[in-house]
Amino acid sequence: MSKYSSEFKLKVIKYYEEGHGFLSTAKYFNIPAMSTVQKWIRKYQKQGEKGLIKNIQKYNGEFKQYVVEYMHNNHLSCLETAIQFNLAGDYVVSKWERIYYEEGPQALYKERRGKSKNMSSKPIKKKNVNENKDLLEEVQRLRMENEYLKKLNALIQERIKRENKKK
Repeated sequence: MSKYSSEFKLKVIKYYEEGHGFLSTAKYFNIPAMSTVQKWIRKYQKQGEKGLIKNIQKYNGEFKQYVVEYMHNNHLSCLETAIQFNLAGDYVVSKWERIYYEEGPQALYKERRGKSKNMSSKPIKKKNVNENKDLLEEVQRLRMENEYLKKLNALIQERIKRENKKK
């Protein structure tokens, strides 16, 4: 859920349009960052009230690739591109851009949310089995060491008794 409702954002924009500046509007409505107000106003100017509604949508790889290429062909910032396509924020475009340049355009077609399909619990179980085996071996070794020390102690006590009897 969005931190600010669409109605609240609309109030902020109307206040700004009455002639107040970005900073005074942000202070009046107790919004921590002036840039938040700027972003809302730009979205409103570009798309109207539709631009203020929280956009929860799943995008396909073709759209993501088009957005990144459009941004570079038109020399736009991530924020300008997000506003142009009514995306949640500039971080979305920034993430797509990073993936595009680090892994190539085809990487945008992969689903990245949730648990990785490559992850498997079998190696973890194998590790636990090996760990348990090591622990059992260590316990066995320590028991043997303990028995050895007990026998050694018993022999020493027996020797001391014999020497005391001779005296």
